[in-house]
Amino acid sequence: MLAIKQLRVEFGPRVIFKDLSFSIMEKERISFAGHNGAGKSTLMKCIGGVLEQNAGEITKPKHCRIGYLPQEGIHISGVSLWDETESAFAEARELQQEIDRLSDDLPNLDPRSAPYAQALDKIGEMELKLEHFDPNRIKPKIRSVLTGLGFKEADFERDCSEFSGGWQMRIAMAKLFLQEPEVLLLDEPTNHLDIDSQGWMEQYLFNYPGAIIIISHDLALLDALTTRTIAFHHGRAEEYSGNYSFYLKESKLRKEILLKQYQSQQKEVEKAKQFIDRFRAKASKATQAQSRLKQLEKMELIEIEQDDAVMNFTFPTPPPSTQSVAKLEGASKAYGKNIIFENFEFEVEKGERIAIVGPNGAGKSTFCRLITGQEDPDTGEYTLGNKSAISFFSQNHADELDPDKTVLETCEQAASRENAPLVRNILGCFLFRGDDVFKKVGVLSGGERSRVALVRMLIQPANFLILDEPTNHLDVQSQEVLQTALNEYPGSYLIVSHNRSFLDPIVTTTLEFRQGEKPKLYMGNVSYFLEKKDEEKNAAKAQQSKSSSKATSSSQAGSKLSRKEQRKIDAEKREKRNKVLKPLESEFEVVEGSIAEIEAAQATLTQHMSSPEISSDADKMREASTAYQNLAEKLEKAYSRWSELSDEIEKITAELEG
Repeated sequence: MLAIKQLRVEFGPRVIFKDLSFSIMEKERISFAGHNGAGKSTLMKCIGGVLEQNAGEITKPKHCRIGYLPQEGIHISGVSLWDETESAFAEARELQQEIDRLSDDLPNLDPRSAPYAQALDKIGEMELKLEHFDPNRIKPKIRSVLTGLGFKEADFERDCSEFSGGWQMRIAMAKLFLQEPEVLLLDEPTNHLDIDSQGWMEQYLFNYPGAIIIISHDLALLDALTTRTIAFHHGRAEEYSGNYSFYLKESKLRKEILLKQYQSQQKEVEKAKQFIDRFRAKASKATQAQSRLKQLEKMELIEIEQDDAVMNFTFPTPPPSTQSVAKLEGASKAYGKNIIFENFEFEVEKGERIAIVGPNGAGKSTFCRLITGQEDPDTGEYTLGNKSAISFFSQNHADELDPDKTVLETCEQAASRENAPLVRNILGCFLFRGDDVFKKVGVLSGGERSRVALVRMLIQPANFLILDEPTNHLDVQSQEVLQTALNEYPGSYLIVSHNRSFLDPIVTTTLEFRQGEKPKLYMGNVSYFLEKKDEEKNAAKAQQSKSSSKATSSSQAGSKLSRKEQRKIDAEKREKRNKVLKPLESEFEVVEGSIAEIEAAQATLTQHMSSPEISSDADKMREASTAYQNLAEKLEKAYSRWSELSDEIEKITAELEG
């Protein structure tokens, strides 16, 4: 479906990749792997048509649409959320408008004229195209995607400019999902999602009808979704027929095999060189020595690339802490009418490792500000342990950095005297290597500034860490470095994140925030929390079913106590059913049958119109087109009535059951 042939991309003297070739088949699920800067996003931009390659070509069929979601940088304004997402169906809207325009013009044309026949033909063609979009499903589909990504009904008419950067990315994602391109390109799609919307997105992607290419540092998502991995390293790309975990195992095995082949070849080369050096001067062996030399020159030598050095760091030794690190007692917090939580009791104890999860806007960031003392509760008390030393990383800290200072200066400024020599090593762990440390903060991307803010926080001695989405801009290797350091860290920490593969090995407790509910503590990691949530949902469904059954039994028991009243109620229901519901149900069946007949007639007529006998005769074609138009109008009216009846029947049935 999509072919990349001999692609070459370079920035100045740096070649990102060259002679890159691979193909993408329908409905494939592919991940791009490799460290930051290896070329993953660059290649995605080339496929998405955002960046022009230096050489090579990307070919695709005419019908193949490519949709691209970048990591960041989307800003929409001057249009409501609903209108922006509805524009995903712009083609359907344009078709309907053109059909309406042509239909309005028909009465002004002579039914026997060629323009009349041409207008009918065009209307017929466009109605067939419109059927592909299933117009009756457009509004429910938009609503489903928006609510799945965390938007509320009250948001639908808000101007897009009112939403923050993360929500702007969700708007772009919603529009892209509704467009359903044949190839979907997603660059770090989970960065701006909370745990609920991420779960919805994962299910959506599992059922997506087209091909998906994804870049993500959420290894749990990659393992669940993808079936093929293309790994980028030192300007080359290698394909692996499996998910991310398969790629890790297979790449290790390939390196081991290549190393053995390299060592074996080096032995052969050494033997050949010794033979040449020994017998080159002897006349009897000179020919053989020359032959060996030619063989050696023709030999394709195996090269072993040095892996990028994996650097590690440890947190500065934290000062000793009291058993109680921080405590909220009877805490309440609200912003206007928006109540975040009431009478909340929570204590962070020495050495605790807590994940904070929940949908955006439920109170996670508010809780972090309260537990660190940056903000006071409306009621209740906050107590910070008298030996607690806090270090807090939040996404907005990146915006507070001095743009005129270099990366190195910014971090050295935050380091203590004893930690200053370690700053460059820690920066290297988070992708600032070589001359990168001398870049001004003002020229860095949003993700790079976020990493600088993270390093500043990590080099400060503290016994209580609060990390708000620390992995959003880290590659897999940097995540592992941070994960290892946190695992060895002796202090306490809270981490706001939805990255299960990062959190699961390093947290022991999960605190869930949900709007309108009291925060709830789960004594396990995020996978444990998700399992328990599923169990709670299933239990709630079972309870609901049980309650419904009890209500029925209670109703039946009540009828024994007052049979006269119950008979009267039943009689009224029967009367209403016979007088109102039955006629509607009868009409509904008739309309359904009528729709089936009209659709069958349309199909027969379409086949009839495509026959040479009709298509070559203008009069017959005009008659057939008129008949088709009449059927289309009848079908539209039938569908409209079918929808009205369906709603009425559903409403009356609910009333009778109530």
